[in-house]
Amino acid sequence: MRSSTRTSDPAAMLQAVVDKISHSAGVIRKHPIRDVYNILSQTHRYGKQLPNYGDDAAIVPWHDGFLLLAADGMMTQLLVNEPYAAGKASIMVTVNDIYAMGGRPIGLVNVLSSGDGNQRAQIVAGIAKGCEKLQVPMLGGHTHPEAPTDQPALSVAILGYAQKLMRSHLAAVGDDILLAVDLDGRPGCQSVVSWDANSGKNAEQLRRRLEVMVTIAEREWAVAAKDVSNAGIIGTAAIMMENSGRGAIIDLDAVPRPEGLEILDWVLCFQSYGFILAVPSRNTAKVKELFTERKIDAGVIGRVIETPVVELSFAGQKRVLFDFRKDHITGIRFSPHSNAI
Repeated sequence: MRSSTRTSDPAAMLQAVVDKISHSAGVIRKHPIRDVYNILSQTHRYGKQLPNYGDDAAIVPWHDGFLLLAADGMMTQLLVNEPYAAGKASIMVTVNDIYAMGGRPIGLVNVLSSGDGNQRAQIVAGIAKGCEKLQVPMLGGHTHPEAPTDQPALSVAILGYAQKLMRSHLAAVGDDILLAVDLDGRPGCQSVVSWDANSGKNAEQLRRRLEVMVTIAEREWAVAAKDVSNAGIIGTAAIMMENSGRGAIIDLDAVPRPEGLEILDWVLCFQSYGFILAVPSRNTAKVKELFTERKIDAGVIGRVIETPVVELSFAGQKRVLFDFRKDHITGIRFSPHSNAI
């Protein structure tokens, strides 16, 4: 389903989208990643993992496949205002990281800090519900019961396994940029702009939707993918381009979205189910069909270009969103001419 945005001034609307994305909290909060990555990536020489250029999970070769390791931390405002939802979300976001890479989850651990018994109970109930919905075990963790009520913290780590991989940095020139989202949902948490397409669906429905990412990876129909993060749909696509050392032309008119939700709001929504894939055009129809079979809206919203610039188009107008020759989001960039993958 696609909803149209009517405006008498497309240029002003497009500029508003550019301004909103580039100054959004979900994008700005990723800026410090560059400094952290530049220091800690130096430790990679001690291990046997694959190089990490912004992947949703770290990759360790294991037997005939790969172990996947990922971790996420919940925002303080979500834990304070909606502790149950935060607990559920902590499972969803980590599980999505594994499926985005073409893997399946094995299990999770957590670190929970909350000094209020009621708050802690709600967070734990949310975690339990998330595990039940996505059929993944919480294997252990660590609890800090001294944290002030207004400063709770929750981090969750996940282990997964994949036979074939989709990476964040392998978008190739000419690839179609495909967005897969579940429009059968509703606005989610009040503390963050989000779209909840998980509530009202059973565990089998949720698993079947996610398994499509494993199928795509194992059939090698795509080698580049990311799950839609709190940077939103366009922000996540831009991060993939940054990681890949490429650019993109993205058509906002082509972005699937629910009826009644304005493009300005939709492009920043955190998605309970949302993936960006860079797909060779020869495989696009097959990939879209897999999503369609599972009642997931999938549409080509742009294409990958050589120049490391992300440009948005809308109603015949064009604007540059990011120019990675001078801008950065995460600051993690793969050189397409490097031999390392």
